[in-house]
Amino acid sequence: MNNPEPPATMTVEQAGRLLGISRGAAYRAAASGQIPTIRLGRRLLVPTARLHQLLGIAANEPPVPAAASAAGSDGGGR
Repeated sequence: MNNPEPPATMTVEQAGRLLGISRGAAYRAAASGQIPTIRLGRRLLVPTARLHQLLGIAANEPPVPAAASAAGSDGGGR
């Protein structure tokens, strides 16, 4: 099956969900430069490729939202 290309940008909120942080924390990280952003008019967007590069995610590898990756872990390490 063909994997669709991810969108070129995502919202700060979407980046926050990907990182497993709150909306407010995502906007604070964007304001401090910890999350890469570009401004288009009044919109603050996160370049998907730069965020993936920052996280060490391959360009053709779909990211796993933080909540989904945590659900598969028992957290016990037993």
